[in-house]
Amino acid sequence: MSIAPSPSVVAIVPCHNEEAAIGKVVSDLHRHVPAAEVYVYDNCSTDRTAEVARQAGAHVRVENEKGKGNVVRRAFADLDADVYLLIDGDDTYDTADAPMMVETLLSGPYDHVLGVRRQVTSSAYRTGHESGNRLFNGIVSFAFRREVTDMLSGYRVFSRRFVKSFPALSREFEIETELTIHAVNARVPQVEVPVGFRDRAEGTESKLRTYHDGFRILRILSQLLFLERPLLVNGLLSLLLGATALILGLPVVWNFVQTGLVPRLPTALLAAALMILAGVFLVLGVVLNGLVMSRRETSRLFYLRLNPPPFRSAPSGTSAEGPGGAVGGTDTAPAEDGSHNRTTAGKAR
Repeated sequence: MSIAPSPSVVAIVPCHNEEAAIGKVVSDLHRHVPAAEVYVYDNCSTDRTAEVARQAGAHVRVENEKGKGNVVRRAFADLDADVYLLIDGDDTYDTADAPMMVETLLSGPYDHVLGVRRQVTSSAYRTGHESGNRLFNGIVSFAFRREVTDMLSGYRVFSRRFVKSFPALSREFEIETELTIHAVNARVPQVEVPVGFRDRAEGTESKLRTYHDGFRILRILSQLLFLERPLLVNGLLSLLLGATALILGLPVVWNFVQTGLVPRLPTALLAAALMILAGVFLVLGVVLNGLVMSRRETSRLFYLRLNPPPFRSAPSGTSAEGPGGAVGGTDTAPAEDGSHNRTTAGKAR
């Protein structure tokens, strides 16, 4: 009886000026996930990041368009494997959790495993980042009716069919927002697991800018909400305009009923205009929602054409959430298209 080959794994490590940390990250990945091919994407670094990564045993590639989103888009297009591990090159995530995340994906099988950050050191989160993350988590959970615990985490594991069906439109740090919304909106089988999170390596500096990046994330989140949930967004605008029209117009109507006169004509015209706009936004939301449903059907059919992750039965005594003890999960069906599992040899095109 032939033995199925082991799933191929690639680790994608985006880097910008991480000379002090990247060597340890690559070495730790080789130690904890020896089967993985480690690809470091040097993103406009001005230090020895690429040289140090190469000396540590990584495949080094260069992405000249600055921004983490550009790196992820390039890597997802270039690399072909069964399992994709995405981790930052600043050594803030505990690479010892990587094997558990890969096993969780394969034992589901899942298409997306999200590493929910648990602080190993009290100062791992910068001021404002934790509260901002909580706010964005709440917005996404409300809008898409799926509980999201850490949507800005950069530590994730994906299946091939998730990667090859992900459009990757973002350019910078908002890529995590796009990944999260793609996962919850497409309703792919996914799960969250806790991972260690610590301070940056000594001598390195964070590339995140709290307010600048926060506004960028808020902007891309607003755009994605409008594109993916148009009925919700336009419905809320319609409700707001309609309520304002009623507040302004009801006293005018009441006055007209009592006296037969319209003493506040400008207010009456404004109320009528706002009510018309409310109707326009509502109709627009319904029309756009129909287009979104059609696009989702096409995207879903493309997703189902791709093979599911190679299934690996969970060890006896292990909970259904996965070997690492998942903190949340959805859609655990092994193969939604009914196709047989297939492993492909990992390769870089």
